[in-house]
Amino acid sequence: MDDLKYVLYVGAKPEDVWQVFVKPEATKAIFFGCILDSTFEIGAPYAYIGPGTDGDETVHVYGKVLAIEPNRLMSYTEHPGPSYRENHAELETRVTLTLETVGDCTKLTLINDQWPDNHPSYDNTIESWPMMLSNIKTYVETGKTLNFGW
Repeated sequence: MDDLKYVLYVGAKPEDVWQVFVKPEATKAIFFGCILDSTFEIGAPYAYIGPGTDGDETVHVYGKVLAIEPNRLMSYTEHPGPSYRENHAELETRVTLTLETVGDCTKLTLINDQWPDNHPSYDNTIESWPMMLSNIKTYVETGKTLNFGW
């Protein structure tokens, strides 16, 4: 399976883009009502938790923080939540986000790699990352989220 790589430019400072990933009110807005539960320390667990098939506390994805440099880099393992896949613990990928200042905007690069063979979420993830990243860009620049009609 190929690595997934996305690059976009956001009309804001890296500090503003970073907040979207770590502040509960921002993650709730862009990640469809989910908060990111973590201490944001290397080795710490994290989970995106919010409304879903298991109620308001559904774990959508989870993993552990591999690297973190505030306003610049976050890397973590990622597993689908237990309600999505019975073998969720075996289905680990890695996500790395980097933020770089380019002029008066931020270059956001997301790489989702280390896909195990035949990962059942791969095709869906190819479609969902562009939606999530577009939502991040829109939210940071305007304070509003996109309406995907769901």
